[in-house]
Amino acid sequence: MIEITEQDFSLDEMIKKARRTDAGAVVTFLGTVRDDGIEMMELESFREAALQELESIRGEAVGRFGLKSAEIVHRVGLLSVGDNIVAIVCSAAHRDEAFLGCRYIIEELKKRAPIWKKEIGENGERWVGRE
Repeated sequence: MIEITEQDFSLDEMIKKARRTDAGAVVTFLGTVRDDGIEMMELESFREAALQELESIRGEAVGRFGLKSAEIVHRVGLLSVGDNIVAIVCSAAHRDEAFLGCRYIIEELKKRAPIWKKEIGENGERWVGRE
């Protein structure tokens, strides 16, 4: 599953989808809006291009790390501190591959996917550059 949505998601449901009888490891990454002086965060994407890029990234991760499954969900819209932003769930035969695949996906997503965030606080708004 690859999804860009305005709705919150269930990490438990993503884990259920990722579980396989031939996978001995399931690794998750959950990104949330942190309280670093902001009140809200707005996320926007070029949805069609982002979905294509996420599909490419997932394919690369599956090929490089032998993943059995890779689930990716990214939220867009206006989010509050503590809200879920992004989740990645990877399963593989062994933990090293699952961890490496999950890390690869989040790092490449941040570099390549056309998804942007704006921090909103009492001192105004600012678009955040890629880290």
